[in-house]
Formats: sequence, structure tokens, C-alpha cells
Amino acid sequence: MNNALIKLVFYFICIVMPFQVLAYEGLYNDAEVHLLNYFQQGQGVKSLMTAMDRNKVDHAIVMGIPVMKKNSVSNPKATSFVYGDDSEVYYYSMSDELVARDIEGLPKKEAKRLHLFLNAFNPTDLNAAVQLEREIKYRPGFWQGIGEVLTRHGQLSLLTLGEGARANHPAMMKIYQLAAKYHLPVVVHSNITSEREKNPLYLSEFEAAVSENPQTKIVWAHAGVDSNLVLHQKDMTFVRKELRRMFSQYSNLFILMSWSLKKLMLLPSGQIDPKWLSLIIDYPERFILGSDVLGHFSSQEKLLGNWEDILNMLPEDIARQLAYENMLSILPNK
Repeated sequence: MNNALIKLVFYFICIVMPFQVLAYEGLYNDAEVHLLNYFQQGQGVKSLMTAMDRNKVDHAIVMGIPVMKKNSVSNPKATSFVYGDDSEVYYYSMSDELVARDIEGLPKKEAKRLHLFLNAFNPTDLNAAVQLEREIKYRPGFWQGIGEVLTRHGQLSLLTLGEGARANHPAMMKIYQLAAKYHLPVVVHSNITSEREKNPLYLSEFEAAVSENPQTKIVWAHAGVDSNLVLHQKDMTFVRKELRRMFSQYSNLFILMSWSLKKLMLLPSGQIDPKWLSLIIDYPERFILGSDVLGHFSSQEKLLGNWEDILNMLPEDIARQLAYENMLSILPNK
């Protein structure tokens, strides 16, 4: 049976027979847990461990948030949401230290389930790589990745003080080189386009980062999609097409399946687009599941469960790769 016929049969099964043959019942790993929110606050790591145990989450990639929302005297009251008013956000280098202190208070058995990523730096600062290497050496073996680095991020970018960040900024290129030196993956948020442009306006920036750093595992958060893009863009099929092209060219590219990416995978009928399922099956090692919880963990179960319908439509071994194995595979070997 040739590949075209195999895919035709696969599409038929997905569209004409859209029932779940076997529900995924295995463990999860969560590749995107923000221990802190945009106010550098959170429930703490003990609450996270409780949520993980409740939600069948074995391991998690844990990080802070690299920016702090300013509580400005010009606003009538303090907001509890990063977009609640027009006050700026600014880079906050203490975030990594707050995360590290919390994790270091855990028993070793529990701490081994958490994989810490550095992200408290300004991605436009040419000295950022020096700053990160100092921390990597200070806590040898403690940090297992870098990110989520916030570059093109729609409204958040507009609120961020200072020079605009981009995935291929010279400062970021030094970060990728540092990551390769220590075998650390890098998670990058880089929107693929703006809210109005119906083309991959910013893709060249991210692709340059991937193509020029082949020794660095680069994880594209949400495949360059956020909630505002999904809201304003009626057709973003170019995302899937560009991913297929880039997967065929770059073995160091991975996708963090979280936040609004799921909405791109749905047909108008609400069913999963078989073309997305085909992409996942063709490149099963490239997709990594994450919740993107932000300081509070009560929604972890719902956010990971949001992917169950996709996992249930995949072969069992591929479903386990997405839900569990792929996250561990990108981490440095110890």
C-alpha cells in the first residue's frame, strides 16, 4: 500500500469514523509549568507537586516568568492581570532565584521530578549569555534548559520596556550557543505573524534561529500562535504547512503543544483536522505536551486533558510519545 493510499485510509477513519477506539490512560509529563505569574507570585512548589500527583503528571519542566508587571501610580487601582491596564512590564532577573529557592526546599525524591529552566534575562542584552552561564556554573547540574524566552508576543511585546526582542537577535544567538555548550534545550515564544497579516510575517526571524544553531534543540512555544492570533485570523493553515516544511529541514526543531495551538487543529465542525494528525504521525518525536499554567495549578488537569481527543485518535505508542516520552528526550543526559 503506497503512502498516498495509507493517508487516504487514515483521513477516512478520522472523518467518517470519529469515535475513540482506545482512550489514552497513561501518565503525563508537563513541559510548561510557570511557577510564578507576571507579578512574580504563585502557589508554590508544594502545591504544584500535589496537583501533579492528582493529575497523573510524573515529571514537569518548571520555569518562572522573565518579566514583572509594574504597579503604576497612574492607574486608579492595581490590576490582577497582565493586560488589565496599560502599565509596562519589565525584565525581572530575580525570577530564576525565586524558583530555585522554592525547588531547593523539596526532598530529593520529589525534586527529581522537576526540570528547571532559566529565563530571567533580557533577550536583547548582549551580556545575557554571560549572566546565564554564571548561574549555570553556580548551580551545576541544576538547570536543565533555557526558556520560555519571550520574543514576539503581540500585546505583551508592546507593554515590555526597552528594545523589542526577536528570536534571531544577536543576544539570542549567543544564548543558543551557550545552550549548545551545556546541551540545554531552549523554549522560545516567537509569534509567527501579527494579528492582521495573513502570512507568516515573523517566521524568518525564528527560522534563522533554528537554521543557524543546528546543535541546539529549539522548542517553539505554541508553534508561534497565541490567543489573539487565533481570534483575529480566520485562516492560519500556513502554520501547519510551514511546520511540515521546517520539520523536513531541521532536526533540532520541536513544538510545545500548549495554549491556543489546539484551536488551529480543529475543523469548522469541531473535529480534529486529519492533516494535523498526519503531521503528528509523520513527525511524532517533535511534539511535546504542556499545560502553560501560570503560578496556580488547579487548571493543569483541564489544560492537559484538552489534548485527550487528539491523543485518543493516535496510535498508542505515538500518544505516549506526545504525552510522556518526548519531554524527557529533549533534556540533557545526566
